[in-house]
Amino acid sequence: MRVNHKKLKKIVVFSSGAGSNAEKIISYFKKVSDVCISVVYTNNPAAGVLKKAKNHGVKTRVFSAQEYQKEVLKELLSIDPAIIVLAGFLWKIPKNYIDNFPNKIINIHPSLLPKYGGNGMYGNNVFKEVFKNKEELTGITIHYIDEKFDTGPIIFQAQVKLLPKDDVTEIANKTRQLEHKFFSAQIHKLIR
Repeated sequence: MRVNHKKLKKIVVFSSGAGSNAEKIISYFKKVSDVCISVVYTNNPAAGVLKKAKNHGVKTRVFSAQEYQKEVLKELLSIDPAIIVLAGFLWKIPKNYIDNFPNKIINIHPSLLPKYGGNGMYGNNVFKEVFKNKEELTGITIHYIDEKFDTGPIIFQAQVKLLPKDDVTEIANKTRQLEHKFFSAQIHKLIR
């Protein structure tokens, strides 16, 4: 059966790093007939996400800080995505993106916001703080993007118990498991 491409819901992913979340999203939506991952954007020419996306046959695009201001936005407007997903993307989203895609840009954060959010709080920086503060719980937050880091309206949170023996690596593993378990399904729910 041919899919009517007019009805195809497009997802655009932005990632700066290894791309484990991006890969899970790509794999998940390969099994969904009316959704496609249009392109994976990255600001990092050495990002692991590039190889992961190419392995799945998904188009990639590396951009510079200069291109981010105009060209990338123009491309996004022509793609007209149902949703823009930030999966480990470290740059701030400009106001003109938010204005053009209201409630269509979401992020996943590796803590239970508002705890451990803000500029510079990503990846191991978050896990080190969780460890340092001897938290008994941590988790993930999926939220809409606004003009600040990690302050947009929360869509979904999931938590996991931490044990006194859990080190930074174990906190990262537990958090990543939550990301991989819930992120794609929450994206699907939002675009349905």
